[in-house]
Amino acid sequence: MIEADPLQWLVTAKGPEIEAFMAGLDRKERREWRWDWALRARPSQRAPAGEWRVWLVMAGRGFGKTRCGAEWVRLVAEENSTARIALVAANLGEARAVMVEGESGLLSVGAPWRRPVFEPSLRRLTWPNGAQATLYSAAEPESLRGPQHSHAWCDEIAKWDNAAGRATSSWDNLLMGLRLGSDPRVVATTTPRAMPLVTRLMADAASGEVVVTRGSTFDNAANLPARFLSAMRRNFGRSLLGRQEIDGELIADIEGALWTRALLEQCREPAAPECSRVVVGVDPPASAGGDACGIVVVGLSPEETAHVLADASVEKAGPERWARAVAQAAEAWSADRVVAEANQGGAMVASVLRAAEISLPLRLVHASRGKVARAEPVAALYEAGRVRHAGLFPALEDEMCGLVAGGSYQGPGRSPDRADALVWALTELMLGRASDPQVRLP
Repeated sequence: MIEADPLQWLVTAKGPEIEAFMAGLDRKERREWRWDWALRARPSQRAPAGEWRVWLVMAGRGFGKTRCGAEWVRLVAEENSTARIALVAANLGEARAVMVEGESGLLSVGAPWRRPVFEPSLRRLTWPNGAQATLYSAAEPESLRGPQHSHAWCDEIAKWDNAAGRATSSWDNLLMGLRLGSDPRVVATTTPRAMPLVTRLMADAASGEVVVTRGSTFDNAANLPARFLSAMRRNFGRSLLGRQEIDGELIADIEGALWTRALLEQCREPAAPECSRVVVGVDPPASAGGDACGIVVVGLSPEETAHVLADASVEKAGPERWARAVAQAAEAWSADRVVAEANQGGAMVASVLRAAEISLPLRLVHASRGKVARAEPVAALYEAGRVRHAGLFPALEDEMCGLVAGGSYQGPGRSPDRADALVWALTELMLGRASDPQVRLP
């Protein structure tokens, strides 16, 4: 006998039970059996009951979010020939590669004879019954201003670029166009990040119009390689990154932190302009087996705005490896200077970098104040809108959000090595002191 949860029955049923069940199906039912998502989906992958307007699926990587969104769109399209569905991703490339053509995308789910036809030039999918879906980029809010839809699937909304408020503008324009049909709804699938759109939806959950489904990578263990799961546990465990990317936890801001995630989102830009000066900040590790070597590249634009260009930090690296990483970062970004903390021994730092064949000015800086105190004037630059982040730097930004004013470090790891390297680079670029020791490596 099939239990209330068919997935659980499938897992526990014996061969004779399955054979008996299949024998009771007619020809059409046997043909449909293998494509029936309701029999394979976990309860958390099925649309919730009720009069919700937005279903937010916020879970760790590998949870099955894409399959969840694609199967919901498929069901909507197959049951409603007049459905007009918006498919919105961070950009059109991701919309096509993940939502449409991906392994769990719309061209891979459901019975083959009911799958849609994709017209890339029109950014459109059309199902045999006439239902349609159109691809959109969240980086182009105006593209969502005019079209009308009955349903929408928004993928990885926490990745949407919110420079100049683009992410929230795209979402608002989409909602204003959801005026077809009698029951317009949106499914948003994402790995959590505390960016404005996600925090706004979480706040709206109290109204009942937004229903939130949470989940972990390990919820989908039955469909993931054991070696992958073992590596995730070993490498990330309960680290901040692991809690966010694996456990699907939305990491809140720490009270009193010098940087908030909302502030960093306001500083986001898709790409940096050409910079007149480039500095590589380095926070050398005390030992090869200890903390990371923080290596952060920052540039200064002609408008006197600083732009964080890269986080080239390396973990558990010996002197030769981290010095080589510094040299590679300096060469890749045509840096004008390397600024490195020398509290662990200025001669040693200079010697190691010299061995890596860095032939540009090196400024050795000695920390006379704690990391948080050094970071405070740099945080003020962010508040004043004088620093931009050219892309996402999750590990660096997690450390920045762990520096608490007048207090200690409360972020991931033992020490904010990446954030410290950022502080040295921005201090040199925007607040530099002529009195700091400087050497040129031959």
